[in-house]
Amino acid sequence: MVAKVLERFPAGSPRGSWPAEEYAAARRAEGRPVTVVMDLESDSFLVVLEKRGED
Repeated sequence: MVAKVLERFPAGSPRGSWPAEEYAAARRAEGRPVTVVMDLESDSFLVVLEKRGED
């Protein structure tokens, strides 16, 4: 399986704000298989699209 980063969001969002999760939810509503992961090196959340190897 191959993953593609669709968007990056800084981890320091205001309390109660979840822009990466909101962006991911909108992509899921479009039918895209996305997930949110934390990139510790850049201190950011990544919205990742999982793709099959043959895509």
